[in-house]
Amino acid sequence: MGSSGSNDLEFKYVAETFAALERITSRTQLAVLLAKLFKRTPPAVMDKVVYLIQGRLLPDWKGAPELGVGEKLLIKAIAQAYKVSESRVERMFKSLGDLGLVAEKLADEARSKAARSPGLLAFMAGGGGGGLTVSRVYNDLLRVAYAQGEGSRDIKLKLVAGLLVDATPLEAKYIVRFIEGRLRLGVGDATVLDALALAFGGGAHSRPIIERAYNLRADLGYIARLVAERGVDYLRDIKPEVGIPLRPMLAERGKDPGEILRKVGGRAIAEYKYDGERAQIHKKGDRIIIYSRRLEDITRMYPDVVEMARAGIKAEEAIVEGEIVAIDPETGELRPFQVLMHRKRKHDIYKVMKEVPVAVYLFDAIYVDGEDLTRKPLPERRKALESIIVESEYWRLAKAIETSSPEELWKFFLQAIEEGAEGIMIKAVHRESYYTAGVRGWLWVKLKRDYKSEMTDTVDLVVVGAFYGKGKRGGKLSSLLMAAYDPDRDMFVTVCKVATGFTDEELDKMNEMLKKYIIPRRHPRVESRLEPDVWVEPALVAEILGAELTLSPMHTCCLGAVRPGVGISIRFPRFIRWRDDKRPEDATTTHELLEMYRRQLRRVEEAVPAEA
Repeated sequence: MGSSGSNDLEFKYVAETFAALERITSRTQLAVLLAKLFKRTPPAVMDKVVYLIQGRLLPDWKGAPELGVGEKLLIKAIAQAYKVSESRVERMFKSLGDLGLVAEKLADEARSKAARSPGLLAFMAGGGGGGLTVSRVYNDLLRVAYAQGEGSRDIKLKLVAGLLVDATPLEAKYIVRFIEGRLRLGVGDATVLDALALAFGGGAHSRPIIERAYNLRADLGYIARLVAERGVDYLRDIKPEVGIPLRPMLAERGKDPGEILRKVGGRAIAEYKYDGERAQIHKKGDRIIIYSRRLEDITRMYPDVVEMARAGIKAEEAIVEGEIVAIDPETGELRPFQVLMHRKRKHDIYKVMKEVPVAVYLFDAIYVDGEDLTRKPLPERRKALESIIVESEYWRLAKAIETSSPEELWKFFLQAIEEGAEGIMIKAVHRESYYTAGVRGWLWVKLKRDYKSEMTDTVDLVVVGAFYGKGKRGGKLSSLLMAAYDPDRDMFVTVCKVATGFTDEELDKMNEMLKKYIIPRRHPRVESRLEPDVWVEPALVAEILGAELTLSPMHTCCLGAVRPGVGISIRFPRFIRWRDDKRPEDATTTHELLEMYRRQLRRVEEAVPAEA
């Protein structure tokens, strides 16, 4: 098995896999390598191995604290572990640009010295320089994260240095990179799911079962351990659980009410699409937890919503979804998303609560008193929602109609805009209109007001590279290489370069933000024909507005889908705002951009006389 005990795994196998992953750009090969590691891993530590691959200690929604080990403390720990001066570590860091490589070289030096000294050699054989297990590494890092308050710096230093003393050079490299948040393995959740299907499900045919389980219980480590312990068949009966967020169901986008109705099956429920924060609200007795679209626990931001939910959900256990929207305290009118974001302040939440009151508009029930509603069609879910919600002034069901008429849909859309909503959501009501957690499809379609002319339609794109500016912007990264998400291949494909829309203040802030994500070479999940001045890990999402979609030989989005050798690009793109409420995988997809381009083409063709 390669483990140091039946319930643990030697950390060297993880480090060796990380080193191999760094050399590979094929997603298929990444999955095969991971599957090999998973087969070797005892089920008892499978969750820990997956968290380490993800570069985290726990899922974000569990609220794990930051490791709290800055560059200076890490330099001190490396110096202490290998008995060298901090200034030497700093000089090596300046030269190599990677503290992981510094730790690897110093660990190698320490082993060479040990080989020449019988006393040191005995020390190494007794534990120093080898024998780390996954549990030891993971648990010590968790202790580092949870060390808080007086004396915590010394505890963190001792734990990190202790790990490095006992690590092989390769292990030291990846422990340091993990602490820095710089693993850069090129592995996304989709690749981990592929690997789990290969390791425990007999191949790709079992992946949808594992993915559905992950979508219902957004904890990849937990799902990995379950499938390793109990097999794929056990996952078929997984239900949502109060306290564990689901990955939210996602919508496609449309422009024409008639076309949208055809896509969803001819009849639909249409709801206001509110310009707020999507919230997944969990209730168990008096306990309320609120998760954001990104599955972060945002309960602290909304003490007023907690009280509304306690009084307004008449079920012992429930998971419901809604939109939290800022309202004008004077008029009760809806206010834009940016106003709501004042709630992000860490202090004085009760003061901000008075300045920015909110309303909650509910639109789905996912789970009620033991019943999994994700397998029920939308009309049944809506009925279940209505049966448990006690409406009040600011706690209501989303305004909705059911219709098969494009004209009625269009009037409802205009009414939504007039009342301060972004647009409407059109949702299928047929027998298979299930809640497909984590999936984007034609069961839900959004029609927003900014979709009504040549690309006044905003899109959400991911930063994958950046270019330095000229003139007064010289020396600053001032242009971003932006990418859409290709869900079929789990890749980010370039769409445009964005250089306008930033204020000087935003540019300075952007340069600070980017530092954390700059990487030495193209990320394995990025496909680009352009070579930016710096490559950026796909992590930051921005809302972009352009003049029109056009064909481009320079970009890889929808490459070859319209014409051989060319992709789709955005003409005259402009930065609107950062979307820190979205993960990279929530960005606008290649499917959406291709559909937008085709609609634009149809409009142009309709405007040109036949004889032309």
